[in-house]
Amino acid sequence: MLALGIILSFFGLGVFCWLLFTLAIYALPFFAGLTIAFAAFHSGAGVIGAFLIGCLAGGATLALGQIAFATIRSPLIRCAIALFYAVPATIAGYHATLGLAQIGVPSVAWQEAFAFVGAVIIGCTAWARLAMFSPPNIGQGFAVGPAPLSLADGTRSR
Repeated sequence: MLALGIILSFFGLGVFCWLLFTLAIYALPFFAGLTIAFAAFHSGAGVIGAFLIGCLAGGATLALGQIAFATIRSPLIRCAIALFYAVPATIAGYHATLGLAQIGVPSVAWQEAFAFVGAVIIGCTAWARLAMFSPPNIGQGFAVGPAPLSLADGTRSR
């Protein structure tokens, strides 16, 4: 029975880490939605109104960021947008990794080291996931796939 508990604990830890990496890109929309929900609640919107406004604000933040990152072609502006999404994910990753390290690592120095490494990895994951939202540049770089057929003589041309 003890072995089953240890196996399930490792499975649960793995699921938690997978969930952390998967949801890292949503840290900024979550923070924005939560902030606006609290502001709406304190201004008298009520619990249900604050929840709805917070969900709409978080969804709008995510959608606008994805659309902006996918449509803007300036590398400097795309880098700034990616930083807006990666920095909150890095902060959330630091605190989540620190919480996990405090469970199993007795040394404070090693806890901070693991938290720093986890924050960097989760921030890079959020950056990479945001980059997946942009479509590939068609017509630039190397061609992928077979070359189109020429209508004149039926040969392939590059």
